[in-house]
Amino acid sequence: MLTAATLVAVMIMVSIGTFSWNSIPNLRSHPPTSSVVMVATVVVVVVTHDLSLGVLTGVLLSGIFCAGKVRRMFSVERTSDRNTGMVLYKVRGEIFFASVDRFTCAFQPEGDRPVTIDVSRAHFWDISGVGALDKIVARLRRDGSEVNVIGYNAASADIVDRFAMHDKTGFELGAVPH
Repeated sequence: MLTAATLVAVMIMVSIGTFSWNSIPNLRSHPPTSSVVMVATVVVVVVTHDLSLGVLTGVLLSGIFCAGKVRRMFSVERTSDRNTGMVLYKVRGEIFFASVDRFTCAFQPEGDRPVTIDVSRAHFWDISGVGALDKIVARLRRDGSEVNVIGYNAASADIVDRFAMHDKTGFELGAVPH
């Protein structure tokens, strides 16, 4: 019994010593997402008396906030050459499940104009991103464009080689991949 009481006292002293007390008045000056993670973690630990649930809550919220931030960190720039009629889309950033809607909406029908999609400054993280690229290529080809995708980095090339349909023989223009 004495050992348990001693351990509780040590844990309380360690908690008091390691807690950053100045973080409470600074909640408003920290990024809002960091403050939400900290408060939610503390609330879950206090309510459930389970540190592992508090940590899980903090990790999940941090992951959600990170995905939301990374989702907005990409762009698609469209340029066209009046002489050749060629359209070039330059894709920059991270393409994954959270950004595929914005990625897909960034491309417009080009008629029978040749289209090059340059992904040399982009990274495809998952099969959702690859599926979105398949849909874009299929839609552009269905509208009459000849489509070239160039510039994959090594990691993106691996996932595209494994899961993409747009670069495979027999890919039907009307088929909806994935």
